[in-house]
Amino acid sequence: MTFVHSGQVEWHDGETSMQKLLRVPYQDNPTSPFLTPYAARLLPQVPMLALGTLDHAGRPWTTLLGGEAGFVRSLGQSVVAIKTPVDPLHDPVIDILLRDKHEGQTQERENDHHIVSALGIDLATRSRVKLAGNLVGGVLHQTSTQLGGNSTEAQIVIKVVQSLGNCPKYLNKKEIVPIVPEPALVSSKVPLPVEAINLLARADVLFISSSHGDLTMGTNNRGGSAGFCRVIKNDHTGTILVYPEYSGNRLYQTLGNLQATPKAGIVVPDFDSGDVLHMTGTTEVLIGKAAADLLPRSNLVVKIQIEAARFIHNGLAFRGTSGEPSPYNPPVRFLAHEGDSGVDVQKVSDRTVYAKLIKKELLTPTIGRFRFSVSDLEAAGRWKPGQYVALSFEDELGAGYSHMRDDDPASLNDDLVRSFTVSSPRRGGTPEDEMEITIRNVGKVTAFLFRQNVRAGLEVPLKGFSGTFTIHQDKDDVVPFVAGGIGITPLLAQLPDLDLGRVQLIWTLNLTDVGLAIDTFERYPQLASSTTLYLSGAADGGQELQPALRLQQYGAQVCKRRLAISDLLSIQGQAALPSTTWYICAGAELRQTLLSWLSDRKVVYESFYY
Repeated sequence: MTFVHSGQVEWHDGETSMQKLLRVPYQDNPTSPFLTPYAARLLPQVPMLALGTLDHAGRPWTTLLGGEAGFVRSLGQSVVAIKTPVDPLHDPVIDILLRDKHEGQTQERENDHHIVSALGIDLATRSRVKLAGNLVGGVLHQTSTQLGGNSTEAQIVIKVVQSLGNCPKYLNKKEIVPIVPEPALVSSKVPLPVEAINLLARADVLFISSSHGDLTMGTNNRGGSAGFCRVIKNDHTGTILVYPEYSGNRLYQTLGNLQATPKAGIVVPDFDSGDVLHMTGTTEVLIGKAAADLLPRSNLVVKIQIEAARFIHNGLAFRGTSGEPSPYNPPVRFLAHEGDSGVDVQKVSDRTVYAKLIKKELLTPTIGRFRFSVSDLEAAGRWKPGQYVALSFEDELGAGYSHMRDDDPASLNDDLVRSFTVSSPRRGGTPEDEMEITIRNVGKVTAFLFRQNVRAGLEVPLKGFSGTFTIHQDKDDVVPFVAGGIGITPLLAQLPDLDLGRVQLIWTLNLTDVGLAIDTFERYPQLASSTTLYLSGAADGGQELQPALRLQQYGAQVCKRRLAISDLLSIQGQAALPSTTWYICAGAELRQTLLSWLSDRKVVYESFYY
């Protein structure tokens, strides 16, 4: 059988539409109309292949095949053969392509016009290649396993009419090893079972198939940090998922298919257990404000209404051991109603709001207080003590589009939106339309702020306020607050609303940051007598001990050592009652230590990452 290569692959209407919407400069389609030599060399090396096709209703489905390298090979003339264990009872793709095709019944299927697509992928090396074509033929037969049991093996032949190599971006490394599957159908209904929702919460990759009508298909992966795919709802009214589209090669082939034919088939693997989730549904591509309203910090998202699903226990013929994550992965983007920690977000209205830098004070060599005026207080909304403000520095620091940048991979998906705790109180001298943040100079954005001259009139978009780290002080109760360095900021905003005589501040601080404590006690003298400071870090010739002595003059207790568990067993000399609520704002390492020390107490905590 001989196949003739066609000419150059042209963009279809969905792809050109998406590229115009996203203002992408024209480029020729790099897809080859045949199996390229690169693809032919790579396929025998991949231990895993995602395979997609359409069901009788035109809905895409995707499955994952493989287990070890060598199960896919080129037969020449742009023909590919696959030989692999499969689940003939529950796998939707195998059911569509090879229904009733048992041993002895194989035949060519060109007249059936079963279009297929595939993604050969090696997660260990982050290599992948896309294929599209038609099913030529296939067969199912029983085979014996090394353990003495039986499994079903599929042999599938595909005519490749398109192939394209893909970059390694957003691929988290995994070592794939084969295993004999023992598939068991858990659920074939929507809404999804709890086990499937839990799988989505920890998944760092999914595979998606889409089509341009019934003419051609494409299969690709989407990946990132665990939990990048969010569940909007999953109840008797339906199941809706959403995931962000990160910056890539800007071909927009998957999105082009979804623009023309808004349907997708997704498979989500559990590399640890072998469980697998197959889903198909209708899609909606959201751009710009519509994307950001649903998934803040996103300019492009895909929303999927699930129509049918199958969750299969132990359905994969392989397992995967996690390795190095992709250096290009951005942080998980939470839904608007989740916020950064599962709380509701207070949105800015449709009117653009700006925060203008009007004052800068350096409290230590690396800590500063910055005051901003808010251009439109009505549109921004009034923040609450304990909340943080989200500011966008994209216009100031954005570097424009770049596909790959190995010297600084995180910069490509750094949307330059930063969240800072508002450290100024609602009352106490700060005008209604002004706010302060107290921050450490530790990153790209904070370094930019520290370099600013106030007279330059820096203005940045204000995206909104979020957070619910509110300190509740019941009658006669002493409130213990443990702060790690700059973690004092949420307390600062709430001090005027608290009885400081019934606050016990336990504050760990580096000697180089003593200036922050001095500034705090000068602004709130009553707080000092309720504070125990634990100072650490090397002093420079004794010079840094002088400001430490000043802290004692304010009335604070100063311990020149690290905080210990015994320091938390009493509050102001009396045993801390188990009913006492503790508040913590510290970095990850200290926070985890404190939580282990206070495991029998009620703890409210907030983390900070700059």
